[in-house]
Amino acid sequence: QGQLVESGGGLVQAGDSMRLSCAASGRTFSINVMGWFRQAPGKERALVARITWDDGETYYADSVKGRFTISRDTSKNTVYLQMNSLKPEDTAVYYCAVKPPGTVKYDYWGQGTQVTVSS
Repeated sequence: QGQLVESGGGLVQAGDSMRLSCAASGRTFSINVMGWFRQAPGKERALVARITWDDGETYYADSVKGRFTISRDTSKNTVYLQMNSLKPEDTAVYYCAVKPPGTVKYDYWGQGTQVTVSS
């Protein structure tokens, strides 16, 4: 059984940086896209950034553009989210997810990691 394992969350102050990692392990994942989502209390889960596995093309939500960077290491089946200039409104549970080839939705999800930014 494959799984996605996130790491790197925690408590930081506004203006600090943090890097999240998500490793796909336990099976051979066929990956088309990997994405980072977040869900704040009382809000719906929303896409933060995504990266196409083959060519590294990226997309960012407007709220994080210029502050967050998504990257991947295909040899390690790992995706990263570098978060700079963090704001209190970035506080949320962050999830990574995999969209396999030939699908329109993210089929595999990590367990989530809490990111808390204090003002």
